[in-house]
Amino acid sequence: MSNFGIPRRVSRGIGVAAIAFAGMVGTANAQDRELLNVSYDIARELYAELSPAFAEQWQAENGESLTIEQSHAGSSKQARAILQGLKADMVTFNQVLDVQILADNGFVDEDWQQDLPNNASPYYSLPAFLVRGGNPKGIEDWDDLAREDVSIVFPNPKTSGNARYTYLAAYAYALDKFEGDDAQAQEFVGRVLGNVAVFDTGGRGATTSFVEREIGDVLITFEAEVENIRTAEDEGAYERVVPSMSLLAEFPVALVRKVADERGTTDVAEAYLNFLYSKEAQEIIASFNNRVHNEEVVAATAEQFPEVRLVTVEEVFGGWEEANETHFSDGGTLDKVFRN
Repeated sequence: MSNFGIPRRVSRGIGVAAIAFAGMVGTANAQDRELLNVSYDIARELYAELSPAFAEQWQAENGESLTIEQSHAGSSKQARAILQGLKADMVTFNQVLDVQILADNGFVDEDWQQDLPNNASPYYSLPAFLVRGGNPKGIEDWDDLAREDVSIVFPNPKTSGNARYTYLAAYAYALDKFEGDDAQAQEFVGRVLGNVAVFDTGGRGATTSFVEREIGDVLITFEAEVENIRTAEDEGAYERVVPSMSLLAEFPVALVRKVADERGTTDVAEAYLNFLYSKEAQEIIASFNNRVHNEEVVAATAEQFPEVRLVTVEEVFGGWEEANETHFSDGGTLDKVFRN
């Protein structure tokens, strides 16, 4: 019986605004200030640990208790929810495009990526593979995912930032393999997508399909999620496979100024986002198997992360705006590959 879903590292079914922190831990009162962090699907446990750490620091420095609520779903779905009225003070997403659409609609500053270090991405990861114990299908790299005998689980690129990284990582690998031949790259990625057993709307749904429903031979998701699942389960139940080449996955954060200014939370929301770059926060983030930027934490956790050749969306696809237009717009390459 899987123990996936038991706190502390990985859990299921925590919905919108389901976790609150008053000061360190406790019940909110009328004097609490409230924040809503709207985040991506598989970040529940990470922010459930970061938020009380920040709340404790804020209370110690300002004498003010906080209630910090979390909302989690596919990154693109979350962006649409904010446009439709969800009152987010800040976003912690896994997709630049999903922050940019908020900027384009006046919710986030136009120059939001210059507001914080590392293009407003306090940590990063990459698409990696989770296979069943003993790796019975011998899955080692992207080529294996195109084999007819392999069944894959990952989310729908139309609704999930996680999945867009996976799709683009596979496409980048194919372009490298076939020396830039786009037709061969499309055919390769089409075979990979043809092996997907189920397209869930978000990363956590895909994890549930693979672990709880026991669908597929391999789950493709962020390396952090791969390791969090592997270590949460019985020893030997799953194995991590890091491909020879993958795509840098950034996790952009931003103040939703339109909402924060209205709610009078701009100061504390900005402080929260800056806290994510502190050594304390970077240690917490790395403990959830994300790769971080703080040099001391990088050195201390070096053995935790295998070396991998990372390429970027900018290098291979000309940036997120171009990638979105070429691949993810209606009638784009993704739709063509799906149809074929």
